[in-house]
Amino acid sequence: MAHLRLLWRLALLLGLVLWHVPPHLVARARRRPSRWPRLFLRRAAHAAGFDVAIAGAAPLPHDVFFIANHLSWIDILALGGGTGCAFIAKESVRTAPVVGWLAAQNNTIYVARERRGAVSGQIASVRIAMAARQPVALFPEGTTGDGTALLPFKSALFSVLLPPPRAIRIQPVVLDYGTARALVAWRNGESGLANARRILAAPGRRRLVLRMLVPFDPGTHPDRKTLAAEARRRIERALGGLED
Repeated sequence: MAHLRLLWRLALLLGLVLWHVPPHLVARARRRPSRWPRLFLRRAAHAAGFDVAIAGAAPLPHDVFFIANHLSWIDILALGGGTGCAFIAKESVRTAPVVGWLAAQNNTIYVARERRGAVSGQIASVRIAMAARQPVALFPEGTTGDGTALLPFKSALFSVLLPPPRAIRIQPVVLDYGTARALVAWRNGESGLANARRILAAPGRRRLVLRMLVPFDPGTHPDRKTLAAEARRRIERALGGLED
């Protein structure tokens, strides 16, 4: 049965690609805004076995920088489908077969975190993306965690908000998988392919809640490190509340 579930969900995901890509490319060719990437991500999360709900504050529709904890590739589907955001991703995603091309369709911003000298150029790229007013999302841990505790936040890209290019707000987000946390979290030595196979083959459906926290003004913080610390404090406090 696990093998059949895996094949069925892969077929659903492939069908969604074939269904959403043509009208998206038409919209781009006509230089019109495309709603198709957001629809694809939302439906792909459902096809993967997750029912996504939004709780807490209303997600801001634009002029917002979402900051979230990071557990899984499912995060991308859920947060992108729920908010319409573009993501800041590591450079290696750009060259990943199929995934890299799909990510580009949602205006993904690529950064090379290991090249410290490239930070200024990356900040400029993020500012250009934000000028288009599409929401932007960052996973500042820089990698996936186990969902029980936050890893340290990498503060370099918070510099894009100091000073804010306009009335930008930071909206922290907690991705709450509940009892599905152990399923989606990466295991030691597990490859990306093995992780995807394990998640897609799992029986039943899971609930994922995007807990949107209250937005705040980045301009009230003196530097990127204090700004990153404030975003982390808010997410950590919300995560602690889930365990009470």
